[in-house]
Amino acid sequence: MLLSRKFVAILTVLLISLLAVGFAPIASAQTSAPTASSTVSNNVDPADQGWHVDIAPYLWFPAINGTVGARDYQSSVHVGASDVLSNFNFGLMGAAEFRYNRIVMPLDFMWVRLEDNKSIPLGENLGLAESIHTKLNEDLFTPKVGYRLVSTPKFKMDALIGIRYWHYGATLTLQPSELGNSRYAAINWVDAVQGARFQAMIAPKLWLTIAGDAGAGGSKLDYQVVGLLGYQLKRVTLQGGWRYLVVHKAPGENAYVDAAMTGVVLGAVIPIK
Repeated sequence: MLLSRKFVAILTVLLISLLAVGFAPIASAQTSAPTASSTVSNNVDPADQGWHVDIAPYLWFPAINGTVGARDYQSSVHVGASDVLSNFNFGLMGAAEFRYNRIVMPLDFMWVRLEDNKSIPLGENLGLAESIHTKLNEDLFTPKVGYRLVSTPKFKMDALIGIRYWHYGATLTLQPSELGNSRYAAINWVDAVQGARFQAMIAPKLWLTIAGDAGAGGSKLDYQVVGLLGYQLKRVTLQGGWRYLVVHKAPGENAYVDAAMTGVVLGAVIPIK
């Protein structure tokens, strides 16, 4: 699968940076006497051996910019991160990961309902309409499987492939509401994605995670980059960072979307096994 040149360039820079961060402490550790806690058996970090299951509830507060369409209507959507909270109707977000030695199986799920009261109509022949009220329902499900290429106590690198299932529902209503003219349409598609994830311990109990993927299929292109800083407590790791997700979906029979979502993400990783 061909990745976008922009995304490949981003991943290349991240890879070089993280290799420098990750392998520096590894090289220095090799010059010292090994201890029971730092010994790596069969080139696998002891902490990675056997089965592990983590769950990670999170909250994402993205700004949304782009264009959505429902049947013969289309509307620009510009929702700031603060507007997401005021226009937030309902949502569920979370991730989970299953690992066995070097095999990793992460999945991510997000379901969000939003409204935008500031959309401006772009189409023609809308009569007396002054604007379009937009309601968006977005569902994403991203299961992946991968292989841990590097497994040390201070640096880990995973290669991943999977799919991203998208559902977009859009209700566009002409304003003022007395016009009584609205359109609803929904669209579903699946993209095949591939990417990588890097985790580096930059200080005791402090982990830097950078991940990204890109793909296509039902859409022309979708890609994302995530950067997280995690602080490891006794059992739980608190995380915070930034997520950038873009989708370019070609106009279809009922609906389409061309949007970028970017903003702060906060969460926690809870080990189950």
